[in-house]
Amino acid sequence: MGVDIILLYISSFIIGVVLGGIVVFFFRRMVINRQLRNAQRKAARTVAEARVEAKDLLQEAKEEGERIKSAVEAEQRERRSEIQRQENRLSSKLESADRRIESLEQRERNLTNKEKNTEAIRNELTEVRDKQLKQLELISGMSSPEAKQVLLDRIETELHEETSRRLRGWEEKLKDESDAKAQEILAQVIQRCASEVVSETSVISVPLPSDEMKGRLIGREGRNIRALEQATAVDLIIDDTPEAVTISSFDPVRREVARLALTKLIADGRIHPARIEEVVGKAKEEVDATIYSAGEQAAQQVGVHGLRPEIIRLLGRLKYRTSLGQNVLAHSIEVGYLAGMIASELGANATIAKRAGLLHDIGKALDREVEGTHAAIGADVVKQWEKSPEVVQGIAEHHFETTNTSVWAYIISAADAISSARPGVRRESIESYLKRLKSLEDIANGFKGVEKSFAIQAGREIRILVKPEEVDDLGAMRLARDIVKKIEENLEYPGQIKVIVLRETRAVDYAK
Repeated sequence: MGVDIILLYISSFIIGVVLGGIVVFFFRRMVINRQLRNAQRKAARTVAEARVEAKDLLQEAKEEGERIKSAVEAEQRERRSEIQRQENRLSSKLESADRRIESLEQRERNLTNKEKNTEAIRNELTEVRDKQLKQLELISGMSSPEAKQVLLDRIETELHEETSRRLRGWEEKLKDESDAKAQEILAQVIQRCASEVVSETSVISVPLPSDEMKGRLIGREGRNIRALEQATAVDLIIDDTPEAVTISSFDPVRREVARLALTKLIADGRIHPARIEEVVGKAKEEVDATIYSAGEQAAQQVGVHGLRPEIIRLLGRLKYRTSLGQNVLAHSIEVGYLAGMIASELGANATIAKRAGLLHDIGKALDREVEGTHAAIGADVVKQWEKSPEVVQGIAEHHFETTNTSVWAYIISAADAISSARPGVRRESIESYLKRLKSLEDIANGFKGVEKSFAIQAGREIRILVKPEEVDDLGAMRLARDIVKKIEENLEYPGQIKVIVLRETRAVDYAK
């Protein structure tokens, strides 16, 4: 019973599986047939759409072909028209060229005829000129080369005169412009600098309380005065001048030491050789301190910093040095001021100019001990400690004693001339003054054609009368220039000297 039930279940299961497979088969077949029909319908629609699109594309292709054909035909017509126009232009140009060629040929024929006529006329003129030259040679008594030479000489003389006149005009114009600019700069500089006039003297007198002091200064058998002169290396002049002793020495520092020591001895009253040596030693120390202090003050006053102690000491020694009555240290300070202001006006380095101006006469502190000019001595001394070559250059060149000159030479020289040549700053002995005037006139009288010369304006101007039959107008200009050069080479003078050459022109006639 149980086996039958199992067999029944198995057979039922097998039948169910077979029936399910049959159902699935038929279901799949139905789905496939439906999909096939759908695909056929889609293919039919696609074919129809493709046929429609093909018709449209064919129509568009035909229309595009028509348009291209029309454009090509229009372009061909335009090209044919352009070619026709170019052919017409070429034809007209060819016709115009033919006409021009004919015109040029005609002109060439005319020019040929004119050249023939011109050649004939030239030949006739040449014959006439030769005849006239022969007649001129006969009349003048000179050949053609000689006449040419005369004309060339005359033209050369005229050119020389014209060149001299123009050169003189240019020189005067440049001189006026440079003088105006220099005067403007110097006027500004001088207005900004006010200094005292000379008031010192090279003779030092020491006052005495009484004439009795002269005997005490001389001492027994002159031992006191000998001790004082030996210690100070100066000369004491004790004469009949009441209550005064004169100190004489070429060294200003020694003269100052002697003055100070003598003043202290007179005030103390104890005068004997031992006391003299002690007082002179203290006076030397005081003068040395004063010298260094004066150098420092001068540097600070001008605004020059960084000077070595050796230079400051030499600068301070100039306090006791004078030049034609002008104190050299005061002059150096003034030159430092002026050089700085001139450099500032010219756009140069004012610091270098002030430094060189302050030290430009430092060689005068040693010119009695070392051979050479004070400019060269000062340059050699300053070169040992000064790092700036421009400063050394300005010191060495400020009197134009070297072969080369720089802008610093002109700046320092101008400042030096302003400081030393302004009115009242220096005084000159009558002997040297007259000697300078005579030397100036002798130089002028030494030139050929000079009749008389007169130095005027304290030697700052010389007027020269020349012989008119020996010196013409151009020669007077050359003579003035030659005299200026000779004065610059042979004389030493402050400032400048104006040279005026006068030539008398006289016209004489008689009425009868």
